[in-house]
Amino acid sequence: MRVDQPLLRRSAPLSLQCSYEENQPLVIIVDDDASVREALSELILSAGFQSASYASTRELLDADILDSPGCLILDVRMPGASGLHLQSHLAENGISKPIIFLTGHGDIPMTVQAMKAGAVDFLTKPVRDQTLLDAVTAGIAMDAERRAEAAITKRNIKRLETLTQREREVLHEVARGRLNKQIAFDLGISEVTVKLHRSNVMHKMEAASIGELIRAWETLPAQMRQVGPRQ
Repeated sequence: MRVDQPLLRRSAPLSLQCSYEENQPLVIIVDDDASVREALSELILSAGFQSASYASTRELLDADILDSPGCLILDVRMPGASGLHLQSHLAENGISKPIIFLTGHGDIPMTVQAMKAGAVDFLTKPVRDQTLLDAVTAGIAMDAERRAEAAITKRNIKRLETLTQREREVLHEVARGRLNKQIAFDLGISEVTVKLHRSNVMHKMEAASIGELIRAWETLPAQMRQVGPRQ
């Protein structure tokens, strides 16, 4: 970790330190040691990534920047809420931000706790530049994959909402692997009507095949894959 060169943004106010292109990955650094923040920011910038640094978890939460793509580098022990506390807070609020922990005095239980909760890595200071950058690259890739999956889920939810109640029932049965005649018997309708509904479902869900339709179904949240009784 290099600290011998000046940080490019050292004299800039916090609001400018946090400016970034909306769709570009942002590496967010939280450490109460200013020299560590500067060294990490310099390293991140030298690797071509954007960075933003904060001295505490409270500063980070107040900045309202966690929706940005990218990952977090967190010190474990800081005044106020620790990095582990922040990890728990984000999980409780449904924020799945990839986290790399960096600490000068970690221990095995702490490492196990962080990794079980989904941390990308748990590194000890001083850390080799390439080791940290490898973890950052992995974190950014993980975040990009999660965002892509979330976009697909959101798209399929919107498509599902265009289905009628009966079409949802047919989709539910198709996803269970039921044949048209079985679906017709279960729903008390004709097989021809089942085929019509299934065709409408395929069109509205924009699925070119049954396999594609089932894959779209499987991306939906569990509660949306439940079909209640008809009114």
